[in-house]
Amino acid sequence: MAGMWEFRKGNTFGVTAFCSFGAFWLSYAAYAKFVAGDLPASAAHQASGLFPLVWAVFTVCMTVAATRTTGAILAVFVTLSATFIVLCVADFAQSSNTVKAGGWLGLVTAVCAWYASFAGVTNSTYHRSVMPVFPKIGEHLGARRTHHRGRF
Repeated sequence: MAGMWEFRKGNTFGVTAFCSFGAFWLSYAAYAKFVAGDLPASAAHQASGLFPLVWAVFTVCMTVAATRTTGAILAVFVTLSATFIVLCVADFAQSSNTVKAGGWLGLVTAVCAWYASFAGVTNSTYHRSVMPVFPKIGEHLGARRTHHRGRF
């Protein structure tokens, strides 16, 4: 539903992020319930490794786009990218310690997301910046918006 609300606001980044990660949780639940248990034990880690790999690629792309949002949102996407990458490596390597590291990164991601959400709601409610979100972080990272005149 959050993706639809962002669509109404004209926020392409929000639409893409909320709808995609909502679909992630639905697809992960379907994978865990209907697919993972029926995979041969010798190949299950490969299939399970592909799942976070695909989402890592998507999340890294979203991380690049997040450089044009706020530092709080960028932190969520950086940590989420790292989480997916580590979990992908953990599945392919069949390493329980790496799975634990991915779990801890997931918790760091959750803390970043909670902060970004809390700051967004609080700042909107107070109609001023109460909690810092580090706006225009992309400009500080060297990303500059350019305007081209012409056909492209």
